[in-house]
Amino acid sequence: MEEKDLREAIDQGEADSPSTSRLYEFWANLMQAGLADIAVRLGSHLLLLALILVVAWGMREFYLSAQIIDRGANVSLVNNTINNVAAAAPRQTVTPTNVPLILPPLKLPETQNDNVSREAHLHTDVPSRPRTEVIKYTVQKGDTLFGIAEKFGLKPETILWGNQFVLGDNPHNIRPGQELNILPVDGTYHRWSEGDGLNGVADFFNVTPEDIIDYPGNHLDPETLGDWAHPNIEPGTWLVIPGGSRAFVSWSAPEIPRDNPSVAKVLGPGACGAVSSGAIGSGVFIWPADHHFLSGFDYNPSANHSGIDVDGETGDPVYAVDSGVVVYSGWNNWGYGNVVVINHGNGWQTLYAHLNSINVGCGQSVSQGNVIGNIGTTGNSTGSHLHFEMMYNGTKVNPWDYLP
Repeated sequence: MEEKDLREAIDQGEADSPSTSRLYEFWANLMQAGLADIAVRLGSHLLLLALILVVAWGMREFYLSAQIIDRGANVSLVNNTINNVAAAAPRQTVTPTNVPLILPPLKLPETQNDNVSREAHLHTDVPSRPRTEVIKYTVQKGDTLFGIAEKFGLKPETILWGNQFVLGDNPHNIRPGQELNILPVDGTYHRWSEGDGLNGVADFFNVTPEDIIDYPGNHLDPETLGDWAHPNIEPGTWLVIPGGSRAFVSWSAPEIPRDNPSVAKVLGPGACGAVSSGAIGSGVFIWPADHHFLSGFDYNPSANHSGIDVDGETGDPVYAVDSGVVVYSGWNNWGYGNVVVINHGNGWQTLYAHLNSINVGCGQSVSQGNVIGNIGTTGNSTGSHLHFEMMYNGTKVNPWDYLP
């Protein structure tokens, strides 16, 4: 609109309305100031904002009205359902009584720590503790020294050392019905005698005095022991020597020389007198029986078993493993039964035990492969077999290392 036209409009507006005239005049001033375009834009924005606010308010009112209507419908539906159920239920007449109202006892929840529930158990498991006392075991049919040791988790020698007066350090002496001491740990068992001293006993069994004193199963009080050389220990008291060891009492044949075989008299009536010279061995050996496998104990010097038990039936032949001279022939008092010992004249000596019968005599020369007797079960034996030992220059060796 041109300024001339605006002026005419203003003049015309003055005739129509004073307020209209003032509006036209305000607008003319804006145009003169160059603010007309800005004012138009600002007004357009304000009008748009107002329209947006109006639309938002209208939508909010519509949503609230819809919620109220929906809640009202649900309440009406619930009320109608309750009324219908009440109308359908039979009417009951409540008769007041004088019976006092008894409330159930109040049960308070148990106090729990850290939200951990407690369960009732019918028994309590007590952790197992190591055994410290010596127990008794009755030998059953079929038991062996090695089987009993394995059953109680002990070394075979511990069974021997714990029962010297029963077994005599001889694993073949085990018999059904015997009552054996079963030590709680590996070691030896010592019966205290008058004149014993702690230092001497400990030295004999290769331990320290403290090992004996501190072992709980011995029930020794260091405060009341007194002088270790003459301690206050009642004679006859049995003490466990944990970790102890000792030399075995020999029940086997020693080295029997040709020039003095009578040294074997301690073994029994099979000892020989003077022996003249005879056959000399080659140092190469054959098997002493037809079977070449075990039927009993293996070579185990730690359990005082210095030979092998070769399988066989009673009456089977026993062969001389090499040439030599018989230096013992007869009964052995230490559990071997009928025994033959051959000195081979070259440092070697062989022993054949538990024989059913003997075919050779003292001083007799034999050749390799000669039948010197028959397999049996004499002496301390649980079944027919040949107990066979080899010795070289006075030392017993493992036959497996020399038999073919």
